[in-house]
Amino acid sequence: MKFNFTFLSKKDKKLIYLDNNNKEVLVDYIVTKDILNEFTSFENKVFVRMYAKNMKFTNVSFQHCIFETCYINKCKFDSCNFTGCKFIGSNFHRSSFPGCDFRYATFERSQFDHDILDETPKEENLEMHFARSLRMNFQQLGDSKAVNKAITLELKATSVYLYNSWKRTDIYHKEKYTGIRIIVQFLKWVEFWLLDFIWGNGESILKLIRSIAIVLIAIAIYDTSCNHPDYLGISLSSLLNSPAIFLGIHINLTSGYTTGILSVIAALKYISFALFTTLLVKRFSRR
Repeated sequence: MKFNFTFLSKKDKKLIYLDNNNKEVLVDYIVTKDILNEFTSFENKVFVRMYAKNMKFTNVSFQHCIFETCYINKCKFDSCNFTGCKFIGSNFHRSSFPGCDFRYATFERSQFDHDILDETPKEENLEMHFARSLRMNFQQLGDSKAVNKAITLELKATSVYLYNSWKRTDIYHKEKYTGIRIIVQFLKWVEFWLLDFIWGNGESILKLIRSIAIVLIAIAIYDTSCNHPDYLGISLSSLLNSPAIFLGIHINLTSGYTTGILSVIAALKYISFALFTTLLVKRFSRR
């Protein structure tokens, strides 16, 4: 009886588990006419330096394609599928994407109009990653207005995602988050909600001003209870003195305050200044 032994190299062993995906590379092509109802012809392609202007793409599937250094100007992509696509160094200036699907798509150094952010995936986790990828893309281009819009969308999607993750509103979240992970997601949501309420997670000066106003009202209530114990509500003098007490301008106004209360007020003051400075730096650093 004879035995045949086949010895494979390390490279051959790896190829047992891998197969070529036959991704076709198309270089320097020009789109010469509108494309309608193409569901497989343009899938899994690599488009390099493709050019198209004033063209219309309707019901075209570009699943798992790569657009690299392409120039697509004033084109309309109507109900197209860009699932899993990657856009690298491409220019889609003044192109629109009504009804398109961008699930799992990523963007790098590519120019898009701001309205692409209106074509978000329905799933909040995919919407969050979609907005995050576009935010980083717009940051690379220095488009501060688009960055702000993408951040707003990302924060909104993150809030919904964290809430649904511990609330477990559907089968996906029920299967993914069980046991201790529910508590972890709840704590993440509480942290996110508190930071959003205080200063909009670093994106809202108005929310920070609101938080400072709440602190001033709390100081006025405490000051009224100390200096006007028989007064119901907040006295006008305490309300007017609260900014000076908060800033520590007039020490004589806090003669009846305990050391603990003064320490809390001082801590809140420094935290407010730090948050306000951070907001300004973040805003101007995007310019």
